[in-house]
Amino acid sequence: MPMAMIREFLRFGSIGGLLLFATAALALIVENSPLYVVYDKLLTVPIMIQIGEFIISKPMLLWINDGLMALFFLLIGLEIKREVLEGQLTTREQISLPVIAALGGIIMPAVVFSSINWQDGDAMRGWAIPVATDIAFALGIISLLGKRIPESLKIALTAIAIIDDLVAIVIIAIFYTDNLSLTSLGIAALCIFILALLNWRRIASLTPYMLVGVVLWACVLKSGVHSTLAGVVLAFFIPLRLTTGATSVSPLRKLEHSLHPWVAYAILPVFAFANAGVSFSGLSLEVFLQPLTLGIAAGLFVGNQIGVFALTALGVALKLCKLPHQVSWFQFYGMALLMGVGFTMSLFIGTLAYDDVVNQNAVRLGVLLGSALSGICGVGVLWMASRKN
Repeated sequence: MPMAMIREFLRFGSIGGLLLFATAALALIVENSPLYVVYDKLLTVPIMIQIGEFIISKPMLLWINDGLMALFFLLIGLEIKREVLEGQLTTREQISLPVIAALGGIIMPAVVFSSINWQDGDAMRGWAIPVATDIAFALGIISLLGKRIPESLKIALTAIAIIDDLVAIVIIAIFYTDNLSLTSLGIAALCIFILALLNWRRIASLTPYMLVGVVLWACVLKSGVHSTLAGVVLAFFIPLRLTTGATSVSPLRKLEHSLHPWVAYAILPVFAFANAGVSFSGLSLEVFLQPLTLGIAAGLFVGNQIGVFALTALGVALKLCKLPHQVSWFQFYGMALLMGVGFTMSLFIGTLAYDDVVNQNAVRLGVLLGSALSGICGVGVLWMASRKN
């Protein structure tokens, strides 16, 4: 991965993370002010698109979660493909630490959540909520320390979070699907075939890919499989590099470069504003100690730091991986804490796991609490670690 591209990725992620924080805070303020009526009504405004007998009718909130977030997953898919083909995930040495660390950050949070909610079958639908890391938020938080943090640590965090997102996508595909429509899936399969044909014919223009991608999204939406997965599928067929004569072009890099500012500065902030509004009315200690809220918060804060740090330490001891260049164990522990910032992806999985207001509020409280603890403690540890260095 060229250094210029790494710096661009970190720049978008850092600024976007701070913007995410601002919009999430704004949602909390609005939901706990007299404006909450306007906020709630805005998110339930019905929007319908109809072409002949084909109809998509959803409230504003679901258009954001099912529509705009498909573009976010498209970007994640592009990043994963590029990293695997020519970036930080190409060789065994490069991929070993991110994979081991991400594995710890997936298994342990799920174990912590499950140990608290094991006896509640309905609550157990949310076991995957604390396994996801919000890369934009984490980079935004780590940027607060500026040049005190080695760039190799930021790159490691990015690589771990990308693998974490890939696993989250697989989890969504397997565990969070509704009743399947074979007709819609059949048309979606045809769209995938056309995308494969475009890739095989080495078509450089992004227009045909995007047009087929829109149809694919609509079919996946109607199929029962979550529609955002269409973005990931589309990404895997965008060519990384095409050579025609003496000219070399990269449709993937072009699309990734175009999507980054839209995702960082618009899509994720809109998602955060739409999903972070939690009413503090009637809150008490008992609310925070409810198994669902506690399981999510503990999974994010306790599960991630233990899983990422312990499994990485075991990997280093067994010589399966090594710490990033110029990174101390204390700094790596600070980064492991930041892996518990699961805002965007955790909230998103929460919307798939539960459809009732009570559980969704518990999810939001748990995600906000666990992410806040992880972010504050992570910054504190990294700040102390940077002073020692």
